[in-house]
Amino acid sequence: MLRMTSYSDENTIRNYLQLMSRYERLMEISRQLNSTLDVMTLLSQIISAATELTNTEQASILLIEPNTGELRFTASSNLSAGAMESVPVPMDGSLAGWVATHGEPVLVEDTRNEKRFFSQADQVFNFNTRNLLGVPMTARGRIIGVVEAINKVDDEPWTEDDVNTLSTLAGQAAIAIENARLFQQSDFIAEMVHELRTPLAALKASTSLLLRPQLEEDRRTDIIKTMQSETDRLSRLATDFLDLARLESGRTRLERSEFDIYALASESLEVVRHQADERNISLNIDGETLHCLGDRSKLKQVLLNLLTNAIKYNNDNGDIHVQIEEDDADPTLIRIGVRDTGPGISEEHQQRMFEKFFRIPSTSQTVQGTGLGLVIAKRIVEAHGGTMWLESELGEGTTFFFTVPKAAQSS
Repeated sequence: MLRMTSYSDENTIRNYLQLMSRYERLMEISRQLNSTLDVMTLLSQIISAATELTNTEQASILLIEPNTGELRFTASSNLSAGAMESVPVPMDGSLAGWVATHGEPVLVEDTRNEKRFFSQADQVFNFNTRNLLGVPMTARGRIIGVVEAINKVDDEPWTEDDVNTLSTLAGQAAIAIENARLFQQSDFIAEMVHELRTPLAALKASTSLLLRPQLEEDRRTDIIKTMQSETDRLSRLATDFLDLARLESGRTRLERSEFDIYALASESLEVVRHQADERNISLNIDGETLHCLGDRSKLKQVLLNLLTNAIKYNNDNGDIHVQIEEDDADPTLIRIGVRDTGPGISEEHQQRMFEKFFRIPSTSQTVQGTGLGLVIAKRIVEAHGGTMWLESELGEGTTFFFTVPKAAQSS
């Protein structure tokens, strides 16, 4: 006798199949995460997976600062790096802080009735968090952050499967992030050791020569000057290594304020004027008073890097022109351009200008540098939510551009 399948049975089977499909997708995502060693790519994949698997509108990742213990937004569905940077999340008085402190998931069906909800983030981001699920990210027995899935699509009810799925994803994501960090750290250390070998070898050879009793005085003076030059190079390398390590690990925090970027560019030009005068290079600036929202000291570092490069790689009797203007594509940004009249950069070398330690072969022996300045400058600009790029033609010179957020009073 045939048994009739009830509606309840059909519903159970459908739910079971949906659950199996979700876990198959979770396994697929896990394989993707484990094969990715770039932290920023990982974060983007985790955000996408969190919204997909929980059927939510948004997702965010908040990571704990290793040195300060602060909890900060590190990735989000719709927030720029600059926006996330501006809002530290308190450990006390926030749902994410509670999850990070207690190491347990928290599910809130209605944030209006939740005292632990940190509403300041919504105010800053102009967003409305109706409901959310937060789970801890644990790697090797240590909580490194929190994943939040926000606002169920069509305000559907949350389920126990949502909690289990997001918790599993967060655990896998935490391990993948830690592995990527370790890989980047070991890779960076290997690059650093390689770059330190050259000046150290030069110093060792110089000290051996200085020990020769019959060494002529002129030769001794030349060797001492070489040692001074290599010592300076080691100092610059150490400073650049530290700056880049802090930027790549996220330990560098921006001290944001509103200031006139045109005035900052003019100030930076005066800093390098003596260096330009030695080669009879003229310095020019054009544009208007525009107020930027950013870290004045860090953006001055960017400008000085671009200006010193424009002098070093320029022709004698050349020109440098700085342009300050609103960005054509996005009125919320300010675009700064630094143009030189040097020999230009080939298309082949343009593609590598923002690589660590890359220096144009034809100039690497005649122009001093660590090959990290542009990388650091680009990271600083990106931390502000801007972009950096270059345009160049052989024989026509080079222009480096970057964008920064415009302050409200410049609108």
